Amino acid sequence: MTPTQWNSGAAVSALLLLGLWHMGALSLQSPMLPPPLDVAEVLVRDIRTGQLPYHLGVTLARLTVSFALAMSVGTAIGIALGGHPGLNRLFDPWLVLLLNVPALVTMILCYVWLGLGETAAITAVVINKIPNVVVTLREGTRSLDRDLMELAQAYRFGWIKTFRHVIWPQLYPFIMAASRTGLALIWKIILVVELLGRSNGMGYQLHLFFQMFDVASILAYTFAFVLVVQTIELLLLRPLDRRAKRWRR
Repeated sequence: MTPTQWNSGAAVSALLLLGLWHMGALSLQSPMLPPPLDVAEVLVRDIRTGQLPYHLGVTLARLTVSFALAMSVGTAIGIALGGHPGLNRLFDPWLVLLLNVPALVTMILCYVWLGLGETAAITAVVINKIPNVVVTLREGTRSLDRDLMELAQAYRFGWIKTFRHVIWPQLYPFIMAASRTGLALIWKIILVVELLGRSNGMGYQLHLFFQMFDVASILAYTFAFVLVVQTIELLLLRPLDRRAKRWRR
């Protein structure tokens, strides 16, 4: 499928969804399902007042810091565990434990131990994401072609050249997979973290709207954040993915 065909299909799908939403809202005639135009009005109003950009910016700042820390730490640990079976046997139970601890429990404990501050919020998000990155990169490291590694060693590539031309191209798909799933997971966790213990951000605003049963505002803020995350995916992650795969036939 070409990019033009994909974009056309996405546009038709979006219009179909809006049409069904509008017809459903007209049929119900309930504030619990406002029509798309009402949601658009709320979106435009809060953008003009600066309320939505402020809270969106706060959440995006937390997302950026959390994402960078989780990917950096998780990638390093995943490569270490994948390359050293002894370390993997030692720390695999820790990894399994962290994967199975509910995200809500981690958030509550971080707020209890570290206080209701930014450090606790970021720490909670990072702890919840790191195990997923570790698992993905561990499997990527295990799947490295040993023949290519031995070939690089035989030709005395050196560590930097080996990493750039042998290791990185093989690990890159796993890093992209961890990045994409991480982006989707982190922003959902951040909203809950903000709801529980912060006084700003998209999660905090959604909590206020929930208390007032303001469904139009809930949908407006949700669509705004989803649009931003999808823009990051289209303008940053996909071009990086295509650029890194140029070596493949």
